[in-house]
Amino acid sequence: MNPRRTPKALAADSPILRHGADPGFTLLEVLVALGILGIVLLAVFRLQAQALSMNLESRFYTLAPHLARSVLIRLEQEKDLPLAGREGDFGSEFPGYRWKVTVEPHASRALGAEISSDLRRIEVRVHLEGERFSYGFRTYRFLRE
Repeated sequence: MNPRRTPKALAADSPILRHGADPGFTLLEVLVALGILGIVLLAVFRLQAQALSMNLESRFYTLAPHLARSVLIRLEQEKDLPLAGREGDFGSEFPGYRWKVTVEPHASRALGAEISSDLRRIEVRVHLEGERFSYGFRTYRFLRE
C-alpha cells in the first residue's frame, strides 16, 4: 500500500464506488438500527413509568400512617361529638387522599360483659385515588357513654 495515496484515491479503487454507488448505509442497516433504538426507548419509557408509580406508592405509604393517626387524634379531641364512624378528605393540602373511620362495639370474654360493653374497635383507613392505594390500622378504646 502506497502511503502517499489519499483516502479519496483509496475510495476510488473500491469496487462499489467504481460502479457509481454512493457511500452510505443500506436500507437494511437503517431498519435494524431503528429497531434496536425502538426497543431501547421502549425499555427506558417503561422504566420511567415504573419509577413514577413507585414514587407515588412510596409517598402514599410514608404519608398515610401519619394522616391516619392525625384523623384519630382529631376525632378523639372533639369533646362535643361522640367518637363514631365518619369519613372525609384532607382538603387541598393532600388532594385525592380520603379517610374513613368505623367504630364498633367489641365483645371480649376475657374482660367480662360489664367492662367489655365499653370496649370499641376503631378502624381508620386512608385511601388515595379511590381504592388504588389503601392504608389502615385498628385500635381499641374504652369509651364510656
